[in-house]
Amino acid sequence: MSRFDPYEHVNVSLNPDGSLTRYMKLPTSPPTGEVPQIPGTPVLSKDVTLDADKKTWMRIYRPAKLPSNDNTVVRLPIILFFHAGGWIQMSLANTILHEMSNKISSDVPAILVAVDFRLAPENRLPAQYEDAIDAIHWVRNQLTDGDGDRWIRDYGDSSRCYLYGSSCGANIAFNAAMRIHDLNLAPLTVVGIILNQPFFGGKARTRSELKLATDQYFPLPVIDMLWELALPLGTDRDHRFCNPFEDIQVKEKLKSVGRCLVIGFGGDPLIDRQQKFVQMLVEQGVMVEARFDDVGFHGIDMIDTRRANAIVNFIKEFV
Repeated sequence: MSRFDPYEHVNVSLNPDGSLTRYMKLPTSPPTGEVPQIPGTPVLSKDVTLDADKKTWMRIYRPAKLPSNDNTVVRLPIILFFHAGGWIQMSLANTILHEMSNKISSDVPAILVAVDFRLAPENRLPAQYEDAIDAIHWVRNQLTDGDGDRWIRDYGDSSRCYLYGSSCGANIAFNAAMRIHDLNLAPLTVVGIILNQPFFGGKARTRSELKLATDQYFPLPVIDMLWELALPLGTDRDHRFCNPFEDIQVKEKLKSVGRCLVIGFGGDPLIDRQQKFVQMLVEQGVMVEARFDDVGFHGIDMIDTRRANAIVNFIKEFV
């Protein structure tokens, strides 16, 4: 693969100042707002600023028709969602992510708080983890503020909060769970994490990485490039952000993550690391549910509706 250009593969170019030019322009969708323009809209959504200085924001989703019991609105679980995109691209405004978020909110059902975090390499790790913590604190503050966001305050169940991420977003969800270990988030309780095809790495190659080095969708040179763009300068792929498996502090904090759902596919170069991650959770006494399919590749749920629906069903059953 000596002539392979990983930057061309993901449709970006690296600028002299270390920033990226991103050429991929995906369709976007606006939120419905508190009052939708189209009657019968099943899910409502709205955008909220998280940190104006960091240019981070969130899109919040809720079912238009809230479930009730004896005319009392049933509080819904709160799911914080961190999107895929290899650390370097995609936005919550992209239609593919917007529709995915709509479906999770509708089918689970749940209050979904999708976080538009800062992108690498302009903002390297741990910036994305910090944005996740900002979002968790924001949700917590809505619950304690009499003037807080109504969707969170009046319809969210503070005792059932989950962190959900896909690919690099799953890495963010996991590391955010590690960081809230020592925080007092009351009355918010994070009871579990949902990791869809989590993006971990390491300097030593795994069998699946070598076997699938020339994978059509997620080849090894692209994986290496993404870590080079995301990790702190001067570090390598054995840094704990990328490779948590040998970090003592990570293992000590694992028992506090609550329940964990891990989803993966056999055609993903990262599958060996994902299965090793599950093994680490089990060894530390974490209640883990693993959903691995021999057939499929990294990011299959972005293009295969059937697989995307299956993942939503896994989340529904888990929550």
